[in-house]
Amino acid sequence: MQYPVALQLHNFISAPSSPEPNTPLPENTPKVIKITNCRVLKDHKIVEKDAIWIQDGKIIDPHKFFWYQKRLPDVVLDAEGLLVAPGFIEAQINGAFGVDFSVPSDQETYERGLTKVSRGLLKYGTTSYCPTIVSSSAAVYHQVLPLLKPRPGSSVLGASILGAHVEGPFINEARVGAHELKALQASAKNGFQDFKSVYGFEGDTPEAQRKLSKENLHSVKIITCAPELNGVMESIPDLVKAGITVSVGHSMANTLQAEEAVMQGATFITHLFNAMPQFHHRDPGVIGLLGSRLDLPRPYYGLICDGIHVHPNSVKIAYDSHPEGVILVTDAMSAMGLSPGNYQLGNMDVTKKKDHVVIEGTNTLAGSVITLDACMRNFIQFTSCSLIEALEAVTLHPAVLLGIQDSKGVIKPGADADLVFLSDDLYVKRVFVAGQEVDLGAIDV
Repeated sequence: MQYPVALQLHNFISAPSSPEPNTPLPENTPKVIKITNCRVLKDHKIVEKDAIWIQDGKIIDPHKFFWYQKRLPDVVLDAEGLLVAPGFIEAQINGAFGVDFSVPSDQETYERGLTKVSRGLLKYGTTSYCPTIVSSSAAVYHQVLPLLKPRPGSSVLGASILGAHVEGPFINEARVGAHELKALQASAKNGFQDFKSVYGFEGDTPEAQRKLSKENLHSVKIITCAPELNGVMESIPDLVKAGITVSVGHSMANTLQAEEAVMQGATFITHLFNAMPQFHHRDPGVIGLLGSRLDLPRPYYGLICDGIHVHPNSVKIAYDSHPEGVILVTDAMSAMGLSPGNYQLGNMDVTKKKDHVVIEGTNTLAGSVITLDACMRNFIQFTSCSLIEALEAVTLHPAVLLGIQDSKGVIKPGADADLVFLSDDLYVKRVFVAGQEVDLGAIDV
């Protein structure tokens, strides 16, 4: 068909220039990997018999690749029909494999522990995570937060660190859970200033202030707080303005207070049902956010799907109420991946039973020992949700919550090539981080 001259001219002008087919490429041009024969989760669908193209740690558009570079891929990998999803994102994990993020040590030891966890999590499909610090003293925050600033993942360093989730200390002592009472802050009477002082967003001297504010503020990705405490509600807009995701948790807030926190900028609920009042029909408290009026924003909410922290029926109630808001979290602690015995959670002694952890000498749950891929499998069993919904609860939803959906939690051109290859029964078979395949058998935790 002969197109009108004007259209031909438009196509000629708008088409990008490209090298001649035989033009040699620079020696340092990154290699291109093509993954074929895979089922791919993208655009809320599972696309059969698809392919993924990777260059320089990013997913690329094959059409643009052909146009600009006019060459074949350097490496072709056969996915053998496996389901390929974005790498899983963990928004709340206190530690694993004997490492507790809330216990400070010298920098070398602490960073070695971080790398151990970062590498170990890859075996379960987690390619990005927020190391979580339980309520601690200001001295602990000042020491560990500079070490938790975001860092990219790799096959050597392991999963990406997205910044810390500081769970407390501005939480309600009536819902302290597995936090140390003496570490709590009963109020933030000076507003945002108190948050800055506790976390080390500013120091005592100009030099310390510059150093701490730059490193610690950049290190904090999520703050869990109780909005009913004096001064906390008023601080939420300042926290959000600072680029921090605010989560309601360990709280006695009534429904009106919880809704006010959301209107002020809170976008997450920390481990729904846990460390908050039980549902009451006259005032459902924080849980009532699942049923907020349609003209109010509805927050995302974390669910620990180990079958212990939350009954399967409660998981289904939450899912049925607000399916687009679920984010699966483990809230795992240092005993994850290890045998039963005695461990630490911050300054507290805890005991790992067969499949859960309690504060020593009590029945109070102290984090979980489940992995994120197991949470996903349980979530499907508990709710009968679709495969796509379960996968997006560990990929797209946490990415949107954290504002990183252009680079994480999706498979599209320009996104990071963090990929998880899953069997039909949703067990992890292969993992890529930043375009590099990980030797899962070589990970020793």
